[in-house]
Amino acid sequence: MAEPIISVSGLRGIIGKELTPEVAIRFARAFCSQLAPGPILLSRDGRTSGPLLCDAIASGIVACGRECRYLDVTATPTLGVAVQNLKAAGAIQVSASHNPPPYNGMKLFGPDGRVLPASLGHRVLVMYRKLSQDSHSAPWAAFDSIGSRSRVEDPHQAHLDRVLATVDVQAIRQQRIRVLVDSNHGAGSILAARLLEALGCDFQIIGDRPDGRFSHPPEPISENLSAIGSTLTAGGFTVGFCQDPDADRLAILDEHGNYIGEEYTPVLCSMRALMLHRGPLVTNCASSSMTEYLANKYQVPFFRSKVGEANVVDCMLEHKALYGGEGSGGPIDPRVVLVRDSFVGMAQVLDLMVATGKSISQLVDSLPRFAMIKDKMTLSKEKLDASIELLQTGLQADSVSTLDGVRLDWADGWLLLRSSNTEPLVRLIAEAPDKQSAEDLIRRAKSLMENV
Repeated sequence: MAEPIISVSGLRGIIGKELTPEVAIRFARAFCSQLAPGPILLSRDGRTSGPLLCDAIASGIVACGRECRYLDVTATPTLGVAVQNLKAAGAIQVSASHNPPPYNGMKLFGPDGRVLPASLGHRVLVMYRKLSQDSHSAPWAAFDSIGSRSRVEDPHQAHLDRVLATVDVQAIRQQRIRVLVDSNHGAGSILAARLLEALGCDFQIIGDRPDGRFSHPPEPISENLSAIGSTLTAGGFTVGFCQDPDADRLAILDEHGNYIGEEYTPVLCSMRALMLHRGPLVTNCASSSMTEYLANKYQVPFFRSKVGEANVVDCMLEHKALYGGEGSGGPIDPRVVLVRDSFVGMAQVLDLMVATGKSISQLVDSLPRFAMIKDKMTLSKEKLDASIELLQTGLQADSVSTLDGVRLDWADGWLLLRSSNTEPLVRLIAEAPDKQSAEDLIRRAKSLMENV
């Protein structure tokens, strides 16, 4: 049987091939073995394989002598809030994020309500490997020490309350904004409806039944959302919000139905935060320079982390950040929870629109325009590491960072080369003032690397 893709924060794979009930139980068992005493929360997005996996995982948790508290269909950031509110030892979200329908996965949360940091995640991974070789590496509970299973009723309210506390609810309610939401049959529709109702919006949710039967490919990128743009303009909506299946990512469409891109979501949220308070901003090294632009404009510190939500959160905690996020549409507001959060995105973008009196297109026009291009090439990590000097010299970069892969910076753009963790591939991301310049950076880099 093929192995699932496993990292320190979780795993994902094709149901019945890479991810089976046996694999799920083993991973849950490894997780349980590394947690302090306390209940373990379990929830899922809307995928059709979710109930099957949750039944297996819950059985594994109980068989380890732990209390399993089941939240059913719940967004990933909502689970993070629930960990804090219910004082849980940890949590498992059953979701494959934006992967296609055959996939599912398990995302792990620590007792602080955030995705596992690398140190704890590594211990879970080591134990999972041990259990794969020797099933007795961690003990099962005896018959008189078996755990229990219960259900958490309405896990959404606590998250809703925290999100609403970050915006001017009355000011938004007075505007009666027309909002179109595409939850695409994922977990986001439940809280999205309650949030927009609380904000007094006139809204419509497409794909509001969280059954995992996606109406379009689940990643909220431009090529998957053309029909949403047409619906938005035909219905006279002011803004469109598009979630991924577990609702931790948010893409935005403007009042003309134009896809403005996931990169803008955390940037617009950071803009609103900076209008109210001052403090450091954090994003990862693969996200747009727009966040750095905001930091310079408001004269606050700016920091970049390695790619990955856990790395962004580590950097936010280290620097006591006001706000953070990833360019994949994931704003992270410490006032709510240290998890990427589409509901934070929706509420705070609406708050920004009301506070400034500007439409989405006008807010986008107030930011510098950059073009971002992504590509990949066949190359090993060892060859990439050996080519840093070649890249710097050949591309005449102003500066080079090896924080995560190789990042080359110029006054008006940057290029990042990162090795895949699962394939002999290097992924290339370039950002420049226009598309041709970004494409040229990637072309020149690939030309240099082809001779390595």
